[in-house]
Amino acid sequence: MGRNTRKRRTPLATKIVAGAAALAVGGGGLVWANFYASAHEEHPGHNRTRSAGAQVATIDCPDVGQKIRDVPDRARGEVDGELATMDSQITNAYQRLATTRRAQAGDSQFVQNSILGPLKDRRKAIIDRIQLEINRAGGKADDNLDELAGCQGRPADQQQDGGGQNGGGQDDGQNDDGQNDDGQNGDGQNQDDNGNGVAGPVADDFIDINDVQPNSRDSRNGLAADGDGGSTGTFTTDCGVNENNLFNSDNLIAAPGVDNGAHHTHDYVGNQDNDAFSSDEDLANADTSCQNQGDKSTYYWPVLRLQDGTQEFDANDQGGGAEGNIGKILKPAQAELKFVGSQQGDVVAMPKFLRIITGDAKSFTNGDANANTSWSCSGFEDRQVTDKYPLCPEGSQVLRTTNFQSCWDGQNIDSANHRDHMAFVQEDGSCPEGFQAVPQLQVRLAYDIPTPTVENGQVQNPYAVDSFPEQLHKPITDHNDFINVMDEDLMNEVVDCINRGEDCQ
Repeated sequence: MGRNTRKRRTPLATKIVAGAAALAVGGGGLVWANFYASAHEEHPGHNRTRSAGAQVATIDCPDVGQKIRDVPDRARGEVDGELATMDSQITNAYQRLATTRRAQAGDSQFVQNSILGPLKDRRKAIIDRIQLEINRAGGKADDNLDELAGCQGRPADQQQDGGGQNGGGQDDGQNDDGQNDDGQNGDGQNQDDNGNGVAGPVADDFIDINDVQPNSRDSRNGLAADGDGGSTGTFTTDCGVNENNLFNSDNLIAAPGVDNGAHHTHDYVGNQDNDAFSSDEDLANADTSCQNQGDKSTYYWPVLRLQDGTQEFDANDQGGGAEGNIGKILKPAQAELKFVGSQQGDVVAMPKFLRIITGDAKSFTNGDANANTSWSCSGFEDRQVTDKYPLCPEGSQVLRTTNFQSCWDGQNIDSANHRDHMAFVQEDGSCPEGFQAVPQLQVRLAYDIPTPTVENGQVQNPYAVDSFPEQLHKPITDHNDFINVMDEDLMNEVVDCINRGEDCQ
């Protein structure tokens, strides 16, 4: 299914996770802890499930990668590899959380002593190596990174406010005796999963599109204000909907050279040689699914799945079923890739191999500072929501829309945290000082999905975005990735078209 067979650098922690996952597979597949004590709350048009207790549902760790700034180029690969290993450690800790319910019930300090404490030690060792690698390469590592070593356990319905830690401290990872008596809530509901074998999504992650207020979402990434002399053209590139079945759980931008660096499966359109081991030369020489053969850019996003019991090709693989990403992969019925201009002036060409990540795969624990995907339904496009999956009426498609950062620092095709070289427009539509406007990529994905039903606080046959295991398939973790591999002539055509105010393809 499009997997690359070149030798992969696999972090030791990933191998540990694989062993732990294998032990947890049985019968109907891998069961992931959700630890809900549910009380049902009626809302107009839909049901929502609230946690009545504060049982530990997931592992919440500060995102070290987003805090790193000064990394010399020659240390980037090693640092990215260390960060990928850190992600694997969190996956391993979450796996342990999910499979030690009985031990937790008998020991209120089990999570802290057996999971969070050892995890902190392992993260501290990696942070030390990152600091050493940065300093050896001539950079100046942040001495305060050690403060990010500690993690905590927290309930599934408690989202962070952007700090990545709940109050900056740690708790013992438990609520009272750590569990709800015999591991069931008052009505006998099993807390170990959402009824579909994994920890999420749950009923509270869905909302009837009719209950979303029109124009209520403050879009940080749109062209927010009218301006004089803006570039009003568009350029649309047609790259299909992954008809070639190119899937993998790598992330070439965030974890180059690391097998399963994403811990979830991606859909790819455009470039056909896209995995963790693809060099810029590989990308430039690859085939493309785009109709315009001058566009070898790679466009990729986490797959959506319908949790209907389907055994996909990755049902037993890391990134797939072994990490809680189960069910039928849903390809978009339509994938619209469009570049638009700036409301404050002309745009300039993107440099070749410019990398952009938008959204945050860890928004559930990191907070919503970088969350950047809108969910909606066709026919209801004025109703956009970021932290819920929409329940669409019959005949309406689920829409997934992302508008990328469109301000470039004029120098770098990437940055240490894969964000600082790009920025969103300011409130007046202009770029921050030191940045210049480039064509803004807008991705609109439309899906034909049977509408899940929510009854008695349970969601039946839900759909969900693939995610890191500890992110519990929350819709706010959706994200999108892009590497520009247009040839120079095509990029100049895109820029000219946009600046002339024309609509091209």
